[in-house]
Amino acid sequence: MSKQQQKKQFYMLSLGCSKNTVDSESMARLLEKAGFNGTTDPDDASVIIVNTCGFIEAARQESIGALQELVEIKQPNQLLIAAGCMAQRYGSEVVEWVPGIDGVIGTRRWMDIVPFVRQLRRRKHPQPLYHLPDEALTVGKDERGVLRTAVQGTSAYLKIADGCRRPCAFCAIPQIKGTHVSRPPETIVAEAVRLQAAGIRELVIIAQDTTDYGHDLGLKNGLSQLLRQITQAAPDIPWIRIMYAYPGYVTDELIETIATTPQIVNYLDIPLQHGHRETLKRMRRPANIDWVYSTVEKLRTAVPDIAIRTTFIVGYPGETDEEFDELKQFVKDLQFDRVGAFTYSYEASTPSANVSWQVPEEVKLARQEELMALQQPISLAKNQALVGHTLPILVEGYGDGVSIGRSYRDAPEIDGYVIVPGELPLGEIVPIRIDGAMNYDLTGYPEINNQISRPNSIPINQLK
Repeated sequence: MSKQQQKKQFYMLSLGCSKNTVDSESMARLLEKAGFNGTTDPDDASVIIVNTCGFIEAARQESIGALQELVEIKQPNQLLIAAGCMAQRYGSEVVEWVPGIDGVIGTRRWMDIVPFVRQLRRRKHPQPLYHLPDEALTVGKDERGVLRTAVQGTSAYLKIADGCRRPCAFCAIPQIKGTHVSRPPETIVAEAVRLQAAGIRELVIIAQDTTDYGHDLGLKNGLSQLLRQITQAAPDIPWIRIMYAYPGYVTDELIETIATTPQIVNYLDIPLQHGHRETLKRMRRPANIDWVYSTVEKLRTAVPDIAIRTTFIVGYPGETDEEFDELKQFVKDLQFDRVGAFTYSYEASTPSANVSWQVPEEVKLARQEELMALQQPISLAKNQALVGHTLPILVEGYGDGVSIGRSYRDAPEIDGYVIVPGELPLGEIVPIRIDGAMNYDLTGYPEINNQISRPNSIPINQLK
């Protein structure tokens, strides 16, 4: 490859959550609009970008390791940029950890990636440059006209807000992202329409807190209003999935919206974080346990086949054996369909770091293992109850004589799969008769030969 060809190529490595992936895709689209081409080989790129994660220590170490690997192979004519959460949170420290980085750009100004690259190329001295404004991102007004989506196959994450205004004691996201800022509804709806035209089969609605959507716009039940607008404007997207609902803000109106809108899949992700009142109070999380019981009952009454996913933190500072036992009872009582358990990560800049009683690491790991062992038979029983039923499955891949897909009960990347013999058409939603169940996955076979056809579409890779 000539130096001139390499000069117009970029390599993007995205680490962390789906919200980070959306930011990476948005930066990529801006670079493409400026005449760059993406490459999967960093050796072929003049601009190498790592969109880092800085949420917990393990994520930071992964980001640092990725940057170090790229520094080792970086050529003199290449630029290496650290972007994203770790870059925003730690600024110049990132360059101290990984000497050789050329630039650092934070989460709040991802839309400036093209002028930042040009600035790096114009610099007269090799010192790294920083673009880390403190002001919160003004979304919708300063996004350079790019889609705020990340497309994976025929599924797409659609980000409806940035930042967070919740006071969780363990979380650094407000420090990294700033306060919650909702994107304009008309912009989001227009993006959904474009994704429909591209043949998207599943739209995954994401934000740090989707249920806070519209609060800053003066909207009441803003998420419900937005969902109704999306489903009316994009009726041919068969699945719309809601992630990251904040406890206490799953309103009766939102439940009704899920129950009465066929496009919205019967699935809700509510990260509860714990099941003991005192632990939740120390976490600065909603501590009304009665609300959880009543809301889960409301959801299951209004939507009998709803799949409820949640996550818990074990080993939070001050968590006693009694508190952990109550968390286990909480899980037994509510019989969640999907559960993720994570050990508490010490974060020096958060209020939880000031709690004197930190739980030993070995205790955290033992509790994580115990909680997941408790959940496994619950998940298995939920899956076994589906044997003999027919579920629509979104086909995501095939090989070695089998196809892999997901039901409405399974969010991308974090939940289970349905395994089917034969090669089914990618991106189609196919009715599958379930004939086997495991802890997290299902098996089945096509019940009928015809599949739901996709409307006339434009290639997904042409979305800008």
